[in-house]
Amino acid sequence: MINILTRSANALMAVLRIAAGTMLIASVGINFANIIGRYVFSVSISWAEEAMLFLMIGCVFLGAPPVGWLGRHIRMDVVVSILPAGARKLFELFADLVTIATCVMLVFFAWPMIAMFAELDQRSETANIPLVIPETVVPLGLMLMALLIAARLIVLGTRHGDTISARDVEH
Repeated sequence: MINILTRSANALMAVLRIAAGTMLIASVGINFANIIGRYVFSVSISWAEEAMLFLMIGCVFLGAPPVGWLGRHIRMDVVVSILPAGARKLFELFADLVTIATCVMLVFFAWPMIAMFAELDQRSETANIPLVIPETVVPLGLMLMALLIAARLIVLGTRHGDTISARDVEH
């Protein structure tokens, strides 16, 4: 069971990293084309700014779940890192559970807005991109982050794969 969960998490993270990397490359490509068009041909791409914004949103929210798996998301762990091992594990577990709960709540609150965007067929102004697409990426990324943090807790416990506390450095 643990082995299947680990392989599934690794496969999901590989897909998410490829998707986030592809979005980043596409954003850079659009920006480069827009720069060349603007300064060489005196013509800019009208939809470039919106497309790059939506690609960066996708890059961030699809790149967040692997960060959660590794335990490298932003955390205030200065105080936690100086605690004894038992207390530190409890606080790390509490922090992971709060992160999961926050992600799930944000997903829950996002769905009515996404349904409204889909129902009204709202689109971006210049790129004419249906807003339901970039808006869906946010809760999707948060839900995948919650799932991968939960999977990490099952597979590794509270140990964060490559996070080193100050107490570990001292020993």
